[in-house]
Amino acid sequence: MRIDLHTHSTASDGTDTPAELVRNAAAAGLDVVALTDHDTTRGYAEAIDALPAGLTLVTGAELSCRLDGVGLHMLAYLFDPEEPELARERELVRDDRVPRAQAMVGKLQELGVPVTWEQVARIAGDGSVGRPHVAEALVELGVVPTVSDAFTPEWLADGGRAYAGKHELDPFDAIRLVKAAGGVTVFAHPAAVKRGQVVPEAAIARLAAAGLDGIEVAHPEHAGLAPETRARLRGLAADLGLLATGSSDYHGSRKTCVLGEFTTDPEIYGEITRRATGAFPVPGAGGHSAA
Repeated sequence: MRIDLHTHSTASDGTDTPAELVRNAAAAGLDVVALTDHDTTRGYAEAIDALPAGLTLVTGAELSCRLDGVGLHMLAYLFDPEEPELARERELVRDDRVPRAQAMVGKLQELGVPVTWEQVARIAGDGSVGRPHVAEALVELGVVPTVSDAFTPEWLADGGRAYAGKHELDPFDAIRLVKAAGGVTVFAHPAAVKRGQVVPEAAIARLAAAGLDGIEVAHPEHAGLAPETRARLRGLAADLGLLATGSSDYHGSRKTCVLGEFTTDPEIYGEITRRATGAFPVPGAGGHSAA
């Protein structure tokens, strides 16, 4: 089985619609794909309606969190999307995304970049606006060559010159809320140093003690790390009793990663589904919705 547990659609900051995403996942030879848009479940219905036969969909979300001043992302799988407390927190984060993006546009303008809110809003479309949309505006203007190159201290990385904060969950609260909603939590790309400061291992141990289920070990932004760093991350998962997942973090054409670039072991996937009680994987029956 080929299992990719971290992808994004136009419901947040990907370029594939949810329907296109599941069709592209099937075409890429995946057996299981997780839809984990940022702080939203809005893409679920379209993805399920279009789900091809032979592909299983794991519903999820990537929750925006912050711990001791350091931003981190928490992947939440197979939770009840109607659970009110978790739904309320996701809404608070989403509501803060527009003023946050507008603040970043203002900072860029102060730095002499001729970006406009109208440009960023056009790029975001119906998606949940975020830093990647601002980054794409910088690419359009020729300020940086790629979206990834915008995530540096010079521009949009945490603490960068044009960075602006937003409402974010305490990760301990996120673990509690997801667990109460019957879901499973995995710390996304914990060693992605290019994005800025990362959470120390001692903090990951605290999260594990609080009920964190896993960490995303195989990820495109970990691939460039030293082999001993990647080995240490896998060893940390083993030491803490955490599930070690692998994923592409696919965003369509917005990033260079491809579906199935990194995958999760079937046994790990099986354990995630065993722990979840809020929702269950959806087997494809042959989707039919249009993109």
